[in-house]
Amino acid sequence: MPTVPRFLVALTAFILPHAVQAQVGGDGAEAAFAACADAGANPALAATQCALVSTPLDHAAPAQGAIDLFVRKFPARGPARGELWLIAGGPGESGASFYPFIDTLRAAAPGFDLIVPDHRGTGYSARLCPAEESAQSDGGMALEGAEWGSCIGSMHADPQRTQSFTISNAAHDITLLMDELGSADRRYLYGVSYGTQLVLRTLAVAPPASLDGVILDSLVPADDDTRHDLSRRSQVTDMIGRRVLRQCDARAECSRYFDRPLEQAVADLLADPELSEPLGANPKYLLAALIDFPETRAILPYVIADLHRGETAWLDHAKAQLGAIQARFAAFAQFGSSIPLVSLISRSENNRRPDLTSEVIAEEEAGLLFASPLPRHLLPGGFPTYDPGEALGRMPASLPPTLVLQGRLDPKTAFDGAAAYVDRLGARGEITLSASAAAPHYLLMTDPDFFVTEVGAFIGE
Repeated sequence: MPTVPRFLVALTAFILPHAVQAQVGGDGAEAAFAACADAGANPALAATQCALVSTPLDHAAPAQGAIDLFVRKFPARGPARGELWLIAGGPGESGASFYPFIDTLRAAAPGFDLIVPDHRGTGYSARLCPAEESAQSDGGMALEGAEWGSCIGSMHADPQRTQSFTISNAAHDITLLMDELGSADRRYLYGVSYGTQLVLRTLAVAPPASLDGVILDSLVPADDDTRHDLSRRSQVTDMIGRRVLRQCDARAECSRYFDRPLEQAVADLLADPELSEPLGANPKYLLAALIDFPETRAILPYVIADLHRGETAWLDHAKAQLGAIQARFAAFAQFGSSIPLVSLISRSENNRRPDLTSEVIAEEEAGLLFASPLPRHLLPGGFPTYDPGEALGRMPASLPPTLVLQGRLDPKTAFDGAAAYVDRLGARGEITLSASAAAPHYLLMTDPDFFVTEVGAFIGE
């Protein structure tokens, strides 16, 4: 998923029943959309249609009960030529992570209905901790204070329910939703970041009956890729961060601010507690956040030069830029990452180093200039886990035509890992890797012109 800095999140409380006017599916009723009651809350939501669809809590054991999934449709302007289903990242991000980019999506897929589920555990769909993640709770949809303890306690108290929030069950959800709500002859499925893992799991365990193509934006590595899994996120981030610094060294208009290679300038900065103090308690994490987005990446050299002078004007400007990016998402009430779901799935399925310790992480971070906090969220304890079973690592039997969009300067999903996965998937069907030379993660957001060109050509007229 595409991940946005959370230290500036300010979610707006919103009561779920107000977001949708009809519940459909699960009882033999014909699935259908109804006008969203929140369509006037933001211009991007104008004329949207919503639905709640019932799905088994565990698709392998339907008798165990059901949960509801929220879906929003952005109807095509004019007669619909097809459907583009959009699967968000994370794990833990709701479909609202697409809402700021609806115009870009419409430009890439003109005439298509855009259909955006909140996958289980996120947004307005059923949550892992229904009480604590309710919009009516003290922290709203985010956890706050004592809600952390009671949420984790409830997850342990009902392991059957908790262990049903798996990637594979979410994959079955996607096919169920497409069957219940889909109507077009032409159907495409798009996933970003973790959403690419979820889409590929869908093709492996519950492939939709009809699918004209798949678009994978910022492809995560294969489940068995030990070089690029989440426990190695800091190494991937540091590699890209150093590459960005070396690009500054190669440009006279950038390197003229420094009397040494920029990597050394950053190392010297981190070694001086007084100079690095404005970066906060985890300076390598904040530096990593600045390479996540083109607008903050572009001013990183000025931030470093300023800090070496003991000044913070450029750093303050960079933080303001991060805040502006965050505000684009926080404008939508259902936006926000479900940390319980992030922890559950990441620890259960996306950590190839189960023996990872805080000491190992600290030792590895010591030699880095840029680091990610994510490996620390993989450490055992607190949140429960589940056994992913044989679905982990399963490849799709076949692929429809597939387009992979990857940034060569992606600090989250390594380009080399994506390229290696594309090579393996090539045995299952037609797949094309299109690379953006300078883009970071989430090309829909960070390189929209490239996205529109490539997706438009893939879908065709």
